Amino acid sequence: MKIHFVASSADAPQTALTQLSQKYGNVPLHRADVVVCLGGDGFMLEALHKVLDSSIAIYGMNYGTVGFLMNAADEGELLLRLEQAQPSVLHPLHMTAVTKSGEVRTALAFNDVFLFRQTRQTSRIRIDIDGQTRLEELICDGIIVSTPAGSTAYNLSAHGPIVPLSANLLPLTPISPFRPRRWRGALLPSTAVVKLTLLDTEKRATAAVADFTEFRDVVEVVVREDRDRKATILFDPGHGLSERIIAEQFIA
Repeated sequence: MKIHFVASSADAPQTALTQLSQKYGNVPLHRADVVVCLGGDGFMLEALHKVLDSSIAIYGMNYGTVGFLMNAADEGELLLRLEQAQPSVLHPLHMTAVTKSGEVRTALAFNDVFLFRQTRQTSRIRIDIDGQTRLEELICDGIIVSTPAGSTAYNLSAHGPIVPLSANLLPLTPISPFRPRRWRGALLPSTAVVKLTLLDTEKRATAAVADFTEFRDVVEVVVREDRDRKATILFDPGHGLSERIIAEQFIA
């Protein structure tokens, strides 16, 4: 099995990179059968973007904090673990953002797309789903459109629902909503096209973020799931992403 190792810049993953490369070799990405990612969830997100649309699966070893997208950082029996690993296919969100200057920018997200106020002023957002206005004005710190895989991340911290991978749903979750105060978000079909229009942009600057890509001063953001694009992530048996999403719902 030909392995391409990648590691974050922290000391522990860099040490593991040296040791594992010496033991198993480290082939270029285009020659690899599998990518082994050494780091945390944030670094895994970056690696997923690099293998997007390729036939190369990615296996993570956790040297970060939470490691929701990772496996345990056990460097023994790596070849056996790779052979027994179970795949999960992830489809990214596609974000199209229009900035105040009229520039159109696009980005992909495996975790989430979110809007967030840039100043002390709250954002004001109109929400359209599949061409129909569902909320004329949301006054808030921001709003999140999450994938099922990302539903346990920022979405959960904002009190959004955890969504199983097989549910074909996208959580839409407000961040610190002020009006309507009791609106807690929605669960949308994965086919939904979400259009977020920023109101009063002269006074209320808002940024849009897709995973680790940020655009400032946006006036409109459209989000949809891109079923034509995918990445495959590998998990040890019994610790797959679907199981982790279920288990997360029973943590006190």
